[in-house]
Amino acid sequence: MDELNEASIAALGGSVIFFFIILMFWSLVWKGIALWKAARNGDKGWYIFMMVVNTAGILEIIYIYLFSKKPPAASIEPPKQV
Repeated sequence: MDELNEASIAALGGSVIFFFIILMFWSLVWKGIALWKAARNGDKGWYIFMMVVNTAGILEIIYIYLFSKKPPAASIEPPKQV
């Protein structure tokens, strides 16, 4: 019976490690995209906050889809000739 429990624990440990590796990759991808956008937009506060706080990609996704939208640049039209 003890051998069965040890095998189950070992299998569970491998599954947990695999889950954390996938979670780390997921977080790294979103963090990279969000930090790149924050740097390009000049959002120093967001950049520093995302570097310090690790939220498994949740904060990064929120930043990308809600806060990183830059307002459209005002187009400069040449003066009309009369």
